[in-house]
Amino acid sequence: MEKKPQFVRREFPPREVSSISLVLLLAAVLLLNALLYLYLNKFYVSSGRAEMDSSFCSFGYFKLGAVKNCSPWLSCEAINREVRKLKCVGEGAVKKAFLSEWKENKVVLSQLTNSEMKEDFLHGLKMLKALQSKHVVRLLGYCEQQFTILTEYHPLGSLRGLNETLHIPKYKGMNTWHRRLMLAIDYVSVIRYLHSSPLGTLVMCDSNDLDKVLSQYLLTSDFHVLVNDLDALPLVNRSAGRLVKCGHRELQGEFVAPEQRWPYGEEVPFEDDLMPPYDEKTDIWKIPDVSNFFLGHVEGSDIVRLHLFDIHAACKKKDPAERPSAQEVLDTYRKVLTLLIREAAMPGTREML
Repeated sequence: MEKKPQFVRREFPPREVSSISLVLLLAAVLLLNALLYLYLNKFYVSSGRAEMDSSFCSFGYFKLGAVKNCSPWLSCEAINREVRKLKCVGEGAVKKAFLSEWKENKVVLSQLTNSEMKEDFLHGLKMLKALQSKHVVRLLGYCEQQFTILTEYHPLGSLRGLNETLHIPKYKGMNTWHRRLMLAIDYVSVIRYLHSSPLGTLVMCDSNDLDKVLSQYLLTSDFHVLVNDLDALPLVNRSAGRLVKCGHRELQGEFVAPEQRWPYGEEVPFEDDLMPPYDEKTDIWKIPDVSNFFLGHVEGSDIVRLHLFDIHAACKKKDPAERPSAQEVLDTYRKVLTLLIREAAMPGTREML
């Protein structure tokens, strides 16, 4: 009897398939890490912008928009002759801001409104001139005699309007945990810059509540954060024993740091002369509250908060000396961004490995 040919199905050993899959997976992870490194490097250096990049000119000069050449800061004469006021766009205790026009460019003309605040106005101008960088609004000119400052215009306005901006159809695509965390990184970068500025360690004193903090910063059209108001920026100099006090009135509330509050209880009336001074760690105390605003309530923001829990707890240490530096907070934020982008790009990678 003739035997029928038998067809034998050949199977690869499971171990061999597993090894091939593992090699491919590891190759994919390495490629992802390389792409992630290139992306984050671009973010931190280009998109995050170097301290002084090609868009900045040497001291005393500026360039605006698509113009390639640097122009000297506008003088009193040039401001009076070439700048046209359009409308008031903001007013604070020190100055009033007008949307204006200069050579077909939208600019902001700020003018002193209270003669008693001349010292604050001139201090803000001094800081604005000395601290020009990627973190600070661009100075275009000034006139000390007329107490006038000309700066670059940013149509999205202050950070107080961030949530409203992100609900505009044009910007809804920006309303993600990723973009919001990058704004928080920008904010902490500004604090880090002020704490290690060319002038020394500066404290952001106009920050007694969240709304006041947000009003000091601008949101640029490419979604970065710039500090705009530098009127209250005292200097800490530990080697000379110089600490600071933010104003001469009693500060209250959980937003300000413990050392900024009157330490002698309600039975002792507040006296400015008895109030102990403090250092830049007051800015660190406020970072978690400001970042919580940035993160909002979008999908993924609670995961970001979870990863930032430890560093934020450290920021809220009662003893200022135990709080991290702005650089340490910034490093942690960047690590969290890197980790979460990697996990979002390849979900389940850890389990597969």
